[in-house]
Amino acid sequence: MARDEIQDLATFVAVAEERSFTRAAAKLGTSQAALSYTIRKLEERLGFRLLTRTTRSVALTVAGERLLHTVAPRFDDIRAEIASLSDLRDKPAGTIRITTVEHAADTIIWPAAERLLATFPDIKVELSYDYGLTDIVSERFDAGVRLGEQVAKDMVAVRIGAEFRQTVVGAPSYFADRPRPKTPRDLTGHECINLRLPTSGGSYAWEFRKRQQEVRSRVEGRVTLNRLEPMLKAALAGFGLVYMPEDLVREHLESGRLVQVLADWCPPRPGYHLYYPSRRQPTPAFTLLVEALRHRV
Repeated sequence: MARDEIQDLATFVAVAEERSFTRAAAKLGTSQAALSYTIRKLEERLGFRLLTRTTRSVALTVAGERLLHTVAPRFDDIRAEIASLSDLRDKPAGTIRITTVEHAADTIIWPAAERLLATFPDIKVELSYDYGLTDIVSERFDAGVRLGEQVAKDMVAVRIGAEFRQTVVGAPSYFADRPRPKTPRDLTGHECINLRLPTSGGSYAWEFRKRQQEVRSRVEGRVTLNRLEPMLKAALAGFGLVYMPEDLVREHLESGRLVQVLADWCPPRPGYHLYYPSRRQPTPAFTLLVEALRHRV
């Protein structure tokens, strides 16, 4: 059916329901003359009269009544569907893809996402663990999560976490026959558990700072892993030193199962930030997640 034919039927329904050209014209925002012309052309095309017009009223013919009962419900269905689509546009729904490091995902993003998913069943969250600086635009991620110092200047950045410390720890059994390192240079004589970077294939450099001195140490050891949890287990078993967020090892430090070293070389680091392109038009679901993650002092 042509668009003009649909418009003509919509005009007929308006006149028939209002039983008045005047009221229908006001409802549709057009003139009585335009409506009269449209109805006349529709009747000519169909080959029978639809309306009986007098100076005071408009009445439906038998054909007009039949057409109204057939067509009007269809237009009601269309209006209802359009309304439901409008509701869907504003309803939090869809998949949110985020590239993040494991620590931020486990301690910040997932706890917030878990609450969001429980409240909004049409939202989906996909987390990709990656220690490289992924191009979120080319890889079609909605956002990335990194330390504030790593976020590009052309991105919108929202702080989602407080400052935290990285620390170097080892099991007491590891230090039974080894001296504790006093400076990052001393790590060359130690077994260190490395974190493999999946994107570059290299190992994560341990970063230290003391006053104005900054050191990036490429450490060596017999164990290399790509997840924090097995790295912690390896350290607890005495296979070497590990460099990871302090909050992940705090309970083991308090219990004496791990020993902290180089603490004076591990100052606080900037908190995690969620970042996304400034030209991105946030969906309701994405906006909800951002607000759920936003760090509040």
